[in-house]
Amino acid sequence: MRPLSPSMLTLAAALVACSGTETPDAPAQSGPAAAEAPQPAAQPPEPPALDKDALEAQAKDVILVPSPSEMQDALAEAGVAQGLSALVGDRSVRMESDNPDVVAVRTGVVLAYALLTVKEADTATLLKRLDDIKAGMTALGAGTDINATIDDIKGRLSSDSLSRDDLLAELDEIHGAIIPEIEYEAGARVVPLIQAGSWLAGVNVVAEAIVQADNATAATRLLRQPEVADYFLQYVRTEGSDKAPPEVIGRLEQTLTHLKELATRPELTVDDAKDVKARTDNVLALL
Repeated sequence: MRPLSPSMLTLAAALVACSGTETPDAPAQSGPAAAEAPQPAAQPPEPPALDKDALEAQAKDVILVPSPSEMQDALAEAGVAQGLSALVGDRSVRMESDNPDVVAVRTGVVLAYALLTVKEADTATLLKRLDDIKAGMTALGAGTDINATIDDIKGRLSSDSLSRDDLLAELDEIHGAIIPEIEYEAGARVVPLIQAGSWLAGVNVVAEAIVQADNATAATRLLRQPEVADYFLQYVRTEGSDKAPPEVIGRLEQTLTHLKELATRPELTVDDAKDVKARTDNVLALL
């Protein structure tokens, strides 16, 4: 695994400090005090009450951010892992915008394209996507540590010293750190926007792969995500309502409402996947 950045080391230190590690025993007393009757043992403190909302939020983060290898495994098991690079093609996303929230969504879109094609895309295309992600992170104020990691990966990809399997393994290793890293450097507000862009682009590409493969079973497996659709729908209607142009918010809300309705069906069809592809195409075109 690559060395942890200073901010992640700070986070790790904070976790250790709060982990309840035992402190060294106090030195043994001597003299008269040692002969005193032992005092009753102090009662252990009451465990903190579980925060239901916090637990639900953590569960949603697990759902929303699968590791790269988990994502690849799910696509392979559904029979749609091959050919994703050809489906994504040379799609480009502009990072220039005066609205940082739009930049965050666009960064998420490119991140999804990079992760979905990490094993198949040619080196030049993957390097371009990494450059776009770096530009987005810089614009969001998350440049120092994350961009150093991106530069390191780019250098080894360019010199052919990093295989795609090893790259996927490295992405798995940093996967758990990337969200707190972004929160630390860019602020918590950008995280759901990046996630929304990644999810939107991922659903779009996967729906197209399902249509190409004529695989209704994969549609049911991969597109029925009620918790995710509901999470983003609630976000769009509350905190996210002012974070993108009204036409984007309106179209996105319609798409999410439809995806949530699809998730209630016991089985999906290839026609459903075509519908998802068309609806997410319309949203992506507005970004």
